[in-house]
Amino acid sequence: MLRLAKHRVVGALKQLRGFSSQPASTAAASQTGDPLPDRCDVLIVGGGGMGASAAYWLKSKARERLNVVVVERDACYTRASTVLSVGGLRQQFSLAENIQMSLFGAEFIANSKRYLGDVELNFMPHGYLFLASVKGAEILTNNSRLQNELGAHNELLGPEALRKRFPWIDTDGVELGCCGLAKEGWFDPWALLMGFKKQARSFGAQFTNGEVVGFTFNGTGKLNGAIVDCGDGSQRTVHFDNCVLAAGAHSGKVASLAGIGTGKDIMSVPVPVEPRKRYVYVFNTQGGNAPGLATPLTVDPNGTYFRRDGLGGNFLCGRSPSDEEEPKCDTLDVDHEFFETVIWPTLAKRVPAFESAKVQSSWAGYYDFNKFDENGIIGQHPYHTNLYIATGFSGHGIQQTPAVGRAISELILEGKFSTIDLTQLGFERLVAQRPVFEVNIV
Repeated sequence: MLRLAKHRVVGALKQLRGFSSQPASTAAASQTGDPLPDRCDVLIVGGGGMGASAAYWLKSKARERLNVVVVERDACYTRASTVLSVGGLRQQFSLAENIQMSLFGAEFIANSKRYLGDVELNFMPHGYLFLASVKGAEILTNNSRLQNELGAHNELLGPEALRKRFPWIDTDGVELGCCGLAKEGWFDPWALLMGFKKQARSFGAQFTNGEVVGFTFNGTGKLNGAIVDCGDGSQRTVHFDNCVLAAGAHSGKVASLAGIGTGKDIMSVPVPVEPRKRYVYVFNTQGGNAPGLATPLTVDPNGTYFRRDGLGGNFLCGRSPSDEEEPKCDTLDVDHEFFETVIWPTLAKRVPAFESAKVQSSWAGYYDFNKFDENGIIGQHPYHTNLYIATGFSGHGIQQTPAVGRAISELILEGKFSTIDLTQLGFERLVAQRPVFEVNIV
């Protein structure tokens, strides 16, 4: 049975999802951009969530004494990972640093007007529900203990308790569930990005349109400038004291322009980040006993997830493909067969009401996938010491943009992490071949 409807543009999807649409004035501003200067104190490559957050934090701490320029290749953010994400916020990780960053993300979102001014992030505080089989129950238990010790608020539920609280669920094959009770849910990524950008610009940051296509070096071989393709047939060089690599899925490619991964010794180690395409589907159902408005974002033991999507009875779902299923990244076309053969069987089993699920719309976006260990790379490059890296979050970065932007500002302005110690997530782990794995990647 064909369950698929016509693929829709991102703007229409934003309305379906109950999120705020892009104002016409904002769209115009993003298309024109600020002029590219000849030099700056800090050049940020990438104007998505990470780059815009770094600009915001740098300028909020050093208004007049720091000239910050952001270069973004996608003027309208039509293919940007930030705005194509599902906007999840959770503390259900296994790594302390990820938990701590997301806890700060929750605090930032709860107080967004204090930080960003008049912005509405449309936060839905319905939590996450991770389900585990017998095999994964012990890991879920240990993770929950660590999360609550660090300040999260979730509880473990056995099959009977799950059925009582969520009457729509089929617990076959489920040994345990972990349900977030506070500080978890989802929000509008576009609104957060525009909030960062608007506030950073009000503090004096410049956002310019263009693509970094090369770097320049001083007499000792260290970075001192970026060559920017302005999109009008011209290229210009902007010199900088410090540079932030926050180019998302394209960060590995940009890093190679600086010789990272192409030289000897430390410079032979690349930034192992590449685009990985992921699909999101919006569906509805005619089945009875469907999940209600306060349903948490639910993650099956096999990684399939779903949540409510707005007030119109729609649901949103997805799943990361296996290595064998990994799609090509040459376009953002959606594979409709992936829903039929991979996602729908799990939905129908876990929630009987989803047996009649029909897809209404869909979209695809890129993860900035870290091939090394699927965790963010945050910190200073060991050779190009004026290059700071914020990339490779592999799908869970949007909730961590407040913490990562703040961390980058600390490194540049103070020379160290002063809030959350993110040393373990630095580039050095790539050099030492010490992966830091997260067992709750979705």
